[in-house]
Amino acid sequence: RTLDKVVRREMKLLEGDPFSRTKLAKSEQEIKDLGFFESVKVTPTQGSAPDKTVVDIEVAEQSTGELSVGAGFSTQDGPLADMRIRERNLLGKGQQLELASTIAGKKTEFDLSFTEPYFLDRDFSAGVDLFHTTRDLQTESSYDQKRTGGALRFGYPLSEKWRQALSYNLESNTIESVQSNASRFIRDQEGDRITSSVAQRLTYDSRDSTLFPTSGLIGWLDAEVAGLGGDAHYISGKLGASYYYPVADNWILDFLGEGGAIAGLNGEGVKINERYFLGGNTLRGFKRAGAGPRDTVTDDSLGGNQFYRGTAELTFPVGL
Repeated sequence: RTLDKVVRREMKLLEGDPFSRTKLAKSEQEIKDLGFFESVKVTPTQGSAPDKTVVDIEVAEQSTGELSVGAGFSTQDGPLADMRIRERNLLGKGQQLELASTIAGKKTEFDLSFTEPYFLDRDFSAGVDLFHTTRDLQTESSYDQKRTGGALRFGYPLSEKWRQALSYNLESNTIESVQSNASRFIRDQEGDRITSSVAQRLTYDSRDSTLFPTSGLIGWLDAEVAGLGGDAHYISGKLGASYYYPVADNWILDFLGEGGAIAGLNGEGVKINERYFLGGNTLRGFKRAGAGPRDTVTDDSLGGNQFYRGTAELTFPVGL
């Protein structure tokens, strides 16, 4: 059911191009990385003349629709139930549609996203996101948070390994249920706040695969400016990279480093919902928001205006 153009647009060779086995191998990997096919086989055969080659692409389609329902326990959010509906190849056009919801002891989250990877049949992605999240942060910072908003996304390649992404984000952020004995910094911020911002991400990707990388580097540079309307006025940036190195067959080392900073504009301070929090999924060995500045009296986590982190990870088969 996948449209012919979805496969063709991943080819690095077009009709009339000089033949290149390097580009042919890269094309085969790009088609595999779509995740739409159970198997992909690209075979060059003799053409109608000695100086011509026919490239035959044989694929076996697999299911790209997913429905998952689960329940469990998270060390961050407590008992949880989640449901996710996802189609990665909508109508055979390569479009992605996802609806997800999570209800947990400390968090509820609803997300809807749609992505068109080749808008107007060009290598120009476009997408939209909608979300609503409530989070219980009483243990870490003595307040609850509610976020509702959406984003418009665009992305395009600068070269084979460089890609630029742009987005506009609009979000309503509410700080509520602040405890009476919470930090004064947090109590002063109780209420609603609208954030209107533009953001960009510049990515360098030399990994051998985007689905299951075994070697190569991916680096990113993020920047965001808020103040196009709304209540928030700040500028922030992040710089990070992840490097994959194969030490043996299916044994992969991954080194990650990232740092960032945020500063208020127009003489404003940086609010708690805009600050950086490390711990849990972002820094092993610490609870969520467990690393960083705290109120010395109440012990509430206040977040930081700068951060840096690093991880080293080894992935290996367990023999099952």
